Amino acid sequence: MRLLPHRRAEIPTTEVRPGAEAYVGGDGETGVLLCHGFTGSPASLRPWAEHLVRGGFRVSVPRLPGHGTSWQELNQTGWPDWYATVERALGELTAQCRTVAVGGLSMGGALALRLAELHDDRIAGLVLVNPALHLTDARLAVLPVLKHLTPSVAGITNDIARPFSDEIGYDRTPLKALASMLELWEITIARLQRVRQPILLFRSVHDHVVDPASARILHERAQAPITERLLQQSFHVATLDYDAEEIFTGSAEFIRALPGTVG
Repeated sequence: MRLLPHRRAEIPTTEVRPGAEAYVGGDGETGVLLCHGFTGSPASLRPWAEHLVRGGFRVSVPRLPGHGTSWQELNQTGWPDWYATVERALGELTAQCRTVAVGGLSMGGALALRLAELHDDRIAGLVLVNPALHLTDARLAVLPVLKHLTPSVAGITNDIARPFSDEIGYDRTPLKALASMLELWEITIARLQRVRQPILLFRSVHDHVVDPASARILHERAQAPITERLLQQSFHVATLDYDAEEIFTGSAEFIRALPGTVG
């Protein structure tokens, strides 16, 4: 099934920051699509992707429109643009691989779940790292007005315990794009009962960006078997943090155990 909202006109892209480029690697018969988070970039997932490539998987980490460039550019995009990008990457992997799994960090987890809702026959399983579906933040109630008064607020990037790690994100959060992400959450939560693929969920105990409400919603609404692993030493961007190796090895083992997986 394919259901996409109306696409916006093409958005001019400014120069991509070094290290924030999209990544494609490997040539295995099992593909893995990794989706990065809001205001982040593929840099947050690059070590994970390279680990999976070394393990024999074909891996794609697309750069979401408006990311890895400037927050001003991100504010000209919305969730339909981000979703269209990961959906296109999924199509490319399914054309090349016998089996495909999808992983996501933060908002990338919401995009992964949206893909699973609409393409259940093309996705064998999901690996979610601190997925974002909801925030219990009272300030979001004024976002519909605030986004017309100011373009951005202080950013949320690099919530990482490990020193010198950098997801190459923004120090400002663009509010029109943030409002669009909330729309993505709403439509994804409304259809979570369609998600039936096995899920491996990694959740940081000390996450300063996404609160436990997102994991609770996932457990309550998805019709999928969920294996949850708590990360004790990492903050939100756990793929660049002290527990990264647990995510890398655990996800590879999980994907290899999925029905139809080769590698």
